[in-house]
Amino acid sequence: MRRSEISGRINLAALGLALSLILVFGGAFALYQLKEKRITVQDVAAASKISGLEFTLKEKKLMLEDLETNLKNFRKMRDIPLENSVPPALQFNPLPADFDLERYRTQNESVFDEPEEVKLPENLEDLAFYSVRELAWLIKNRRIGCEFLTRLYLERLKKYGPKLRCTVTLTEELALKQAHQADLELAAGIYRGPLHGIPYGLKDLLATRDYPTTWGSPIYRDQILDINSTVYEKLTQAGAVLVAKLSLGELAWGDVWFGGQTLNPWDPKQGSSGSSAGSAAATAAGLVAFAIGSETWGSIVSPSTRCGTSGLRPTFGRVSRYGAMTLSWSMDKIGPIARSVEDLAIIFSYLIGPDGKDLTVYDLPFSYNARQDIKSIRVGYLKEAFDQIKRNKEKYLAVLETLKFLGVEPVEIKLPAIDPNIISFILNVEAAAAFDELTRKNLDDLMVRQGRNAWPNVFRQARFIPAVEYIQANRLRTLLIEEMARILKNVDVYVAPSSGTNLLLTNLTGHPTVVVPCGFDDTGHPLSISFIGNLFEEGKALRLAKAYQEATGWHLKHPDLSPLEKLPD
Repeated sequence: MRRSEISGRINLAALGLALSLILVFGGAFALYQLKEKRITVQDVAAASKISGLEFTLKEKKLMLEDLETNLKNFRKMRDIPLENSVPPALQFNPLPADFDLERYRTQNESVFDEPEEVKLPENLEDLAFYSVRELAWLIKNRRIGCEFLTRLYLERLKKYGPKLRCTVTLTEELALKQAHQADLELAAGIYRGPLHGIPYGLKDLLATRDYPTTWGSPIYRDQILDINSTVYEKLTQAGAVLVAKLSLGELAWGDVWFGGQTLNPWDPKQGSSGSSAGSAAATAAGLVAFAIGSETWGSIVSPSTRCGTSGLRPTFGRVSRYGAMTLSWSMDKIGPIARSVEDLAIIFSYLIGPDGKDLTVYDLPFSYNARQDIKSIRVGYLKEAFDQIKRNKEKYLAVLETLKFLGVEPVEIKLPAIDPNIISFILNVEAAAAFDELTRKNLDDLMVRQGRNAWPNVFRQARFIPAVEYIQANRLRTLLIEEMARILKNVDVYVAPSSGTNLLLTNLTGHPTVVVPCGFDDTGHPLSISFIGNLFEEGKALRLAKAYQEATGWHLKHPDLSPLEKLPD
């Protein structure tokens, strides 16, 4: 037999074998795919184990057809695009039963402290650390110009922003235009109020037309939304000048974003905490006069603590979230970060109120009296939380002593018996829904932070939380709301350490919190204390915090930025 014939037969045999293998394995793969498309009793058993339930074989078989129908409907749902801005038809309501909204409608008087005179510093650079109300006095009385002040902050942002990694976008062209307009109005006798010509920064989850709104993620780095957030619109109407979009931890977690880790101005070896990382760092470093942050679970309180700023997390439903990135429809709240409590009150007065776009917002006035006798405020404190402090305990106990010195006698209160940590997955479920597309399309692999304690993993595991348990968790949340109403019936404000169970609890129940510096630890890092108010009673919490702040002066200390000079941009 010829070599060519042998070779041909071998090739034919090889081809036949290959075709046979293709048919065998192809059929097996097709059968595998077919089986994968069908839900089996084994699938139900595995899923039941995840949710801690047990069913009989008969019960499992009975479910199969309906589970298949559900899956088909899920797939049809996923074909319909859902922008991050689309809310669910269910709205969170923080009000306990028998809550009297009407009594708040008549409390619409606010009295702010206006300084009699403010002197210019010898070094004009020191204006960067002046409070909003001090800068407002200087602008109103034509001692400084709005454009001059804006350029001062822009230069500081250019110098220190890259080193702190707190600036995402410098809005220089817009800022100079707004500042010039503010100066023209002043020359014409038009004064919009204490925010007229005041430079500020926005957490970069709030939309501003013509500038990127990145949400801190490389996935959205080039995203330009053709809307202005309500918060930006209200501040613009008040005459404030936007100088920068400030960093946030990617998708509002932590202080790490696509530009790196935002640093603490007090210690550049340390992150600024999150997720309003840039808002707190820029305010503490004197790069803006104030900033806007947001909180879902500590994102104003935590970076304010780390950076030594004052922060206000308002009552849920106080400030419109239109144009803001959604993380949790039932927990997201927007509030100011500044250098003093009085500044917080001033800024907040311009942020509140409905806009017809965020339907969770209540139409209630803000009542604040900077001259209210604090002895008329009923004050409580979380004794158990103070007792559990392990480090710097004397610094926190000194807060209570200061209040007593001011004539206030805090009474002990206790938190509800239900541990809020057991329902903290409410946030995970809502966040996973808000960014469901990232999980389904594997876009979460592009996120900066990976690993167990990061959004990609949280989004994935949240898909296995049963809808029934999510509803049950919110029913327990109702019990927490009712119990908090009972506990706070006899106090107007209570004092607590800024971290711990209370932080999660009050974010779940929607209560407002004012966080202020209360000293420094042995290594020079700022410490903070929180004043928690009743729903819609930010004014009393602010008044008590102001009295404490002015009695101690911790807020007047500023970080030494010279170590930043050695850092690369």
